[in-house]
Amino acid sequence: MNGEQLVAVHRNHNGEILSFQTSSGRIISYRKAMLEAEEGLIEGIHVAEEEDGSMSMIPAASSSFDEFPSFY
Repeated sequence: MNGEQLVAVHRNHNGEILSFQTSSGRIISYRKAMLEAEEGLIEGIHVAEEEDGSMSMIPAASSSFDEFPSFY
């Protein structure tokens, strides 16, 4: 793999993901991560359209981001 990967998450008090840390150390918002994953800049992430039309990200190596460590 040559692109960046998501390695950690920052969640709010409700458990919703606010931002990610990348393998190069950048901190990016959920939306920016989704855009970069769609563009192929971040590897190991699938972007999927939900039934309601909203977009979400799913890590390729697991079923959710629950296994990712927190960085805050």
